[in-house]
Amino acid sequence: MFTDIGAFQEMLVASGMPPVRSGRHGSAEFRAGIVRRDLGALRLIELVTPEGECFRDPRSVRAADEEFWQIEVMVRGRAGVEQGRGTADLGPADLVLVDPARPVRFASTASRHVSILVPRRELRLRPGDAARLAGVRIKGDRGPAALVASLARDLARSAHGFRDGEAQRTAAAVTELISVTLQARLDDEAAPAPDRAMRDRIVGHIEARLSDPDLSPPALAAAHHISVRRLHRLFEDQPETVAGLIRRRRLERCRADLMHGNRTVAAVAARWGFRDPAYFSRLFTATYGCNPVALKSSNRARDVKAPAPAPGEDGGHPDPEG
Repeated sequence: MFTDIGAFQEMLVASGMPPVRSGRHGSAEFRAGIVRRDLGALRLIELVTPEGECFRDPRSVRAADEEFWQIEVMVRGRAGVEQGRGTADLGPADLVLVDPARPVRFASTASRHVSILVPRRELRLRPGDAARLAGVRIKGDRGPAALVASLARDLARSAHGFRDGEAQRTAAAVTELISVTLQARLDDEAAPAPDRAMRDRIVGHIEARLSDPDLSPPALAAAHHISVRRLHRLFEDQPETVAGLIRRRRLERCRADLMHGNRTVAAVAARWGFRDPAYFSRLFTATYGCNPVALKSSNRARDVKAPAPAPGEDGGHPDPEG
């Protein structure tokens, strides 16, 4: 446990958290704890903090803070988060999206919470959607948000012992679940219920048939008895087009298989609906910045079981509550 607020803030920054400035604290005795876990591209930071306030102003924002999103998950206690036009009053299991590149203010009771730092290249949000979501409470008692809250609590304590490929695939699944959660929150305010239901069915259809090389907007429209024009209108306020969604999910499945598996690149491509291996290779390289053959080779060499960290390895504080 930290009893010095300056040392605690230094450890926060060293753990990758965006810097904040200290405000009021409700107790003369400061006690706080921190545990950091990395899972693939994700970073999970579990914090135990006393009652108090902190804030980030424009002077505190760093260039590196523009590279990721921050998802706050409450485990115990209550917190208020203000960012932009959003004001969230959070209880246990609730979530909120925070943009680390913008000013924000936090106020909480004595609490435990988990911060999930997600690279923006992995979690794509349109600027308008990010502005609408930042500082807005997402109830964590039902639907995909409940799964995110549960996973955050568990992974913050157990995100070790993964093979590299397993960690990458698990991180991709968690990121996709966060994306679904944020989109559901947007949908609650935006689209009429029938449109949301239809779009959800179509997305489920896509997920179940990614391996079908004939999966396409016309095929989707026919399967759901709507026109292609109607299909595109259902997705016009989404971050991606229908074709873009299919392409991204196929590439993510391929990347996960290449990270941990014995299939050839051509076999992986065919498994997830790519008929032309050369086209797949070009698309994969353009998306991820590396050739699929090179990715498979490098991860095969590193695919050994990682030992569990020794007690206290994560910042020297195995349990934030001591």
